[in-house]
Amino acid sequence: MTGAERRQQLLDVARKLFAEKGFDGTSIEEIAHRANVSKPVVYEHFGGKEGIYAVVVDRETQSLLDRMVSTLHGGHPRAMLEQAAGALLAYVEESRDGFRILVRDSPVASASGTFSTLLNDIAMQVEHILAQQFDARGYDDKLAPLYAQALVGMVALTGQWWLDARRPKRDEVAAHLVNLAWNGLSHLEHKPKLRLN
Repeated sequence: MTGAERRQQLLDVARKLFAEKGFDGTSIEEIAHRANVSKPVVYEHFGGKEGIYAVVVDRETQSLLDRMVSTLHGGHPRAMLEQAAGALLAYVEESRDGFRILVRDSPVASASGTFSTLLNDIAMQVEHILAQQFDARGYDDKLAPLYAQALVGMVALTGQWWLDARRPKRDEVAAHLVNLAWNGLSHLEHKPKLRLN
C-alpha cells in the first residue's frame, strides 16, 4: 500500500469509528487495530487522535459546505430554498457517518464547535441572498441575518432528527421544510410537494 493509500485507509477507519463512538470513545489503538497496522503508523501519518479527527472533520465540513453553497446561486428564491434543503438532507442521507461526526461532538445548539461554525458559514451565504431579495421586495434587509439563522437552523435541526427517524422520505421532508419556510404557519399547504420534481 502506498503512503497515500494507507493515509486514506486510516481516515476511512477513523471516520467510521468517530461516527460510531465519538471522539472520546475512539482510541488510536482501535484505529490501528481495525486498519491492521501498528499505532506508530497512525502517529506517523497524523501525529495522534486529534490530528486524524481534525482531518476527518475538515473533510466533512468542506463536503457539506460545498454542497450547500453550490445550491445558493441563481433562480427563484423558493427554488433556492428547495435546493438548499434538499442538499442538506442529501448529505445526511448519503453521508450518515459524516453527519454523525459533525453533530455528535458539536450539537447544533452549542455556541461554538464545528457544526455550529459550519451552520454560521452557511447562514452568512443565505443572508446575502435574503438581503438582496428583501431589498428587491421592499422589506427591511437588516432582518436578513435573523431569517438566515432561522432557515438554516430549522433545516439543520430537522436533518439531525431525520438522521435517525428516516421517515418520511427525503423529498417529502424537504417539501415540508420548504412549505413551512415559504408559506409560514398561517399559509401551510395541506400536501406540499417540491416544485422542482
